[in-house]
Amino acid sequence: MESGLESLLWDMYIDPSMKPKIRRLSETYMERLFGLEDQLITPELMIKACTFYTGRLVKTHFCTWRNIAISRTNEDDMLAEKMEKATKYANFRLQKYIFHHWHSHAKVRKEQLNDMLLRIQGKFHHYKLIIILNKWREKARHRYKKREDELMLKHELQLKRWKSNLKGKTAAEEKFIFPERSMSEVFLIGCCDISALPERAVSRIFSHLSLRDTVVCGQVSRSWLLMTQIRSLWNAIDFSSVKHMATDKYIVSTLQRWRLNVLRLNFRGCALRQKTLRSVSLCKNLQELNVSDCPTLTDESMRYISEGCPGVLYLNLSNTNISNRTMRLLPRYFHNLQNLNLAYCRKFTDKGLRYLNLGNGCHKLIYLDLSGCTQISVQGFRNVANSCTGIMHLTVNDMPTLTDNCIKALVERCPRLSSIVFMGAPHISDCAFKALSSCNLRKIRFEGNKRITDACFKFIDKNYPNISHIYMADCKGITDGSLRSLSPLKQLTVLNLANCVRIGDVGLRQFLDGPVSIRIRELNLNNCVHLGDASMVKLAERCPNLHYLSLRNCTHLTDIGIAYIVNIFSLLSIDLSGTDISDEVFCKGSLLLEHLDVSYCPQLSDDIIKVLAIYCICITSLSVAGCPKITDSAMEMLSAKCRYLHILDISGCVLLTDQMLKHLQLGCKQLRILKMNYCRLISKEAASRMSQKVQQQEYSPGDPPSWFGYDWEGNPLTEQRRIGSLEEDSESILKQSVYSSDEEAV
Repeated sequence: MESGLESLLWDMYIDPSMKPKIRRLSETYMERLFGLEDQLITPELMIKACTFYTGRLVKTHFCTWRNIAISRTNEDDMLAEKMEKATKYANFRLQKYIFHHWHSHAKVRKEQLNDMLLRIQGKFHHYKLIIILNKWREKARHRYKKREDELMLKHELQLKRWKSNLKGKTAAEEKFIFPERSMSEVFLIGCCDISALPERAVSRIFSHLSLRDTVVCGQVSRSWLLMTQIRSLWNAIDFSSVKHMATDKYIVSTLQRWRLNVLRLNFRGCALRQKTLRSVSLCKNLQELNVSDCPTLTDESMRYISEGCPGVLYLNLSNTNISNRTMRLLPRYFHNLQNLNLAYCRKFTDKGLRYLNLGNGCHKLIYLDLSGCTQISVQGFRNVANSCTGIMHLTVNDMPTLTDNCIKALVERCPRLSSIVFMGAPHISDCAFKALSSCNLRKIRFEGNKRITDACFKFIDKNYPNISHIYMADCKGITDGSLRSLSPLKQLTVLNLANCVRIGDVGLRQFLDGPVSIRIRELNLNNCVHLGDASMVKLAERCPNLHYLSLRNCTHLTDIGIAYIVNIFSLLSIDLSGTDISDEVFCKGSLLLEHLDVSYCPQLSDDIIKVLAIYCICITSLSVAGCPKITDSAMEMLSAKCRYLHILDISGCVLLTDQMLKHLQLGCKQLRILKMNYCRLISKEAASRMSQKVQQQEYSPGDPPSWFGYDWEGNPLTEQRRIGSLEEDSESILKQSVYSSDEEAV
């Protein structure tokens, strides 16, 4: 070992018995092995080669042995190290697995604790809200009861004051012989002269008077005559209100005097001479002219008017005898005409409508009414489209010849149409709505059409997102699917589906579930007999801005649904005639109510009038026709509290007497229209006196007809008596018709 690797032999550690027996290599063999020639090899080179070869071989074997020996000595250490690493890794995996399960468990527990905490907080808030709600309810009940007590006390005081005033008035009438002055006379005597007011105030006061009243006021005194001659009062003259009294001479003189101030003239239904009609041409500044229903209006009269009044914007020629000659004059002289009414003018033809395109034409026309002009064909509507491309409002009523082709011909050139009215046009179908899809419609009105189905409402939903008014009365093909299609319309404010008998609760609830319920302002569902209380609950929840509601003859409605309806505080008008309602659930929340119709509800009594007198003192129109249980005491309360009442219908209230009329005269000073048919306990003398206090009155002392459902005493009719009464009514109607026909023959 001291000599190094050179002293090592490759077989020194091998057992001699196991050593291979190799003979010694000779030089010749080495020469053959290494390919050396005899002349080149020397002994020194041979020795050197053998020594190098032996050294390399020894070195190779020793390195191999060393690697094997050392690896065997380190194998246990390496195995121990690997075992240690494996143990650490196994412990780590075990810790990781345990930690993962622990983390999941802790997370679940944390979530459970959070849920439990939220549940506890929810319960706490729930009970807190219950306590707050109970306190609020107690406070609201207390305030409601306090308000009711105040209203009842106020009502009793006013009623007591009313009765004392009534007694004082009666005693005064019995004591003094001279008649008492009216309130207007007392006002005129006690107050200052009206002529001292500013001219603007006087003009505003006299503007509410008719032409006849203005003329009468001018005859009071010289100062009043001067007040009636304010120029602004003669901007609009309505001769139709005095057509039976005003003479042609007075009309001509009036027009000559105020010819520079007149802007609006109304001759509706006036049978005037040709000279009088020609005098209209004196009003050079005339803007609105209504000569409808004038039987004497001719084409020659219109020639004078058109030549003298070129600034007319509104022209109403409905139900007159004009022909194509007048149609030729319209585009020649009325260059700024915007509103034209040709309803029921049967003498002009399609050619006359073509004249509207002559000269400057009527291209500024916005509104056109062709109702009842059955002589117009598809070509006529095509002429209208070519002449009046800017038309926005079209009315074609009572025209059975109107078809879908007419609408298609009109829509081709009139894309600005926003309002259409087709009442009495039974041949219009869903195809018309498809043709109108190119227009931005905002108002649609149909009535009495059986060809319109739910498909048209699908066109409305897709093509008319800005529509605000829909009138589809008496269209039998409309079902709940139509209401479902209308629910997404955000701008719809007025919906009239009266007499659409196939509509029920399902459709109305789907309609109210959409955004349309927020903006809906007027809803008419008359004679929709399948509606019940379920839809009324949704109606009260979803319609906070509803003002007008009509549910006439919805017989499935009960007090439960009505109790929800009357709590819509925004309601101004309710029509519940022909429904099954009672006095107990009515009107206590409708403080803003102005119009109420509960006619033909025989179960109603004086209590409803008492509720109205307490809670609805602003009511202006009331109909209790067909309610036989209403008495004079109820009408006394109504007269004492409801001082703004303008319209009252008490037809069929068989228990009312003359005393009721006295109360109305004293309390309801603003009453204008009074209907009291079939009130046999009211005398003709009292009715005659009352007719002098109101503008319009209907009175008949006969028994109520059988379809009212009760007799003249208010007792319900049996089925046999009702059939007998119906036969008697039909016989009396037949006799009256025969008598009238005999009179006509004579």
